[in-house]
Amino acid sequence: MTFDYKKEYKEFYLPGRQPQLVEVPKMNYIAVRGKGDPNQEGGEYQEAIGLLYGIAFTIKMSKKGSRVIEGYFDYVVPPLEGLWWQEGTEGIDYGRKADFQWISLIRLPDFVQKEDFDWALEEAGRKKGQDFSRVEFLTLEEGLCVQCMHLGPFDREPETVALMDKFIREKGCRNDFSQQRMHHEIYLSDARRVPPERWRTVIRHPVRRTEEKAADEI
Repeated sequence: MTFDYKKEYKEFYLPGRQPQLVEVPKMNYIAVRGKGDPNQEGGEYQEAIGLLYGIAFTIKMSKKGSRVIEGYFDYVVPPLEGLWWQEGTEGIDYGRKADFQWISLIRLPDFVQKEDFDWALEEAGRKKGQDFSRVEFLTLEEGLCVQCMHLGPFDREPETVALMDKFIREKGCRNDFSQQRMHHEIYLSDARRVPPERWRTVIRHPVRRTEEKAADEI
């Protein structure tokens, strides 16, 4: 049976409509960095998505080529994800899309090592005649986070974020945004085929326990 990360790790990919705390372990990703409005036709964000999937499917289909990746098993390519931030803003301001900075991501299976990733860059470049130099091997360990399933268009995400902020205050936590910990989205719907009111997006924010709460747990 083909391994599906969404089904095997529901705690990370299929949260409920109510916020929850989750401890997110270290994971490796294919990543492309950029900035600007993701809705710009033919823009930097759309180019980044093409690069990500080019590498993701090169690794997945290595089983049919000459590359033997130790520990390989057949799997569904994990969903597209994104880290988002804006200079001088905690979290993000949805009204300033041109100011977005982002890292687009696709999770790598644990068996993929850096040398396998490097091979995929060369292989994809050779076969597709494209420059994949923007793509990087990125390791993240997000730690304690709050997350929630958002249903609907991206511009309505502030409603879900407000629920998350209320929840973490009740749990004795606060947001912990930094240059290493950012607004995180996981896209579970194909926007080309699903109407915006049915889009499913996991929203994840980094948090930390307040000093008072941490002292209570000692």
